Amino acid sequence: MTDDSFWTLPPDRVVRGSMGHCDITVLLPPFDVDALTLPVNDPVRAAEFAASLGTVDEVLEEIGPRPVIEVPPYTDTRADLDIVHAGAWGHVLGFSGPALADNGNDTPVLREARRLRERHPEARIVGRAHFHGGADHTEDLVWLPDGALFHATGWPGDDPFEVTGDPAVIAAALGIPAETLEELGLDEEDPADIEWSGFAALALGKADPWGKKHLGITAFRVRHSESATSRMEELYFVDGQ
Repeated sequence: MTDDSFWTLPPDRVVRGSMGHCDITVLLPPFDVDALTLPVNDPVRAAEFAASLGTVDEVLEEIGPRPVIEVPPYTDTRADLDIVHAGAWGHVLGFSGPALADNGNDTPVLREARRLRERHPEARIVGRAHFHGGADHTEDLVWLPDGALFHATGWPGDDPFEVTGDPAVIAAALGIPAETLEELGLDEEDPADIEWSGFAALALGKADPWGKKHLGITAFRVRHSESATSRMEELYFVDGQ
């Protein structure tokens, strides 16, 4: 163990691969909020939200604010993997971190969503994770307060790719027009050919905080849980090297 963490690799070890969207959002009622009208980020509540996630063992340090549009940042070394971002914009909570990514051996987004569902049964929960390490692996999730769940995970354009739930049911509940789903390619026969992160973004609608220039978010250095650290060592480093 090094650096008061569960890592077995040194902080300067170079990271393999890269992550795209790796975020999970809790949208509490009312759902028709526009991200343009959200209040400024509350770093204290953001820290509490980050600490509540299963991948995080402890928040060690508040690094400071940065624009949401800069998340996720580029990760270069193992030490960069200890940095996560969290925001609390009124009744919208968001978290982004490298431990949400996976290579097909686990479903960390779904696991976190289950934990959040227990604490916030009235919320709309949306998660996305994209890892590129020679090939792409994605996990996307939409969970509505009435219990309707959509979850897609696998290797885009290839097998295995698993889908749970009916996107049409989710879309109907959210009032998303059929033509919008067609524009996303949801009429494709093979679910592995569909970019499900776009569907997840639709579920957030105008409340989607990610990629916004005007919103701030807080960066934290954390100690990840032992299981999350072990998974990241396998994912971001070749044979633990």
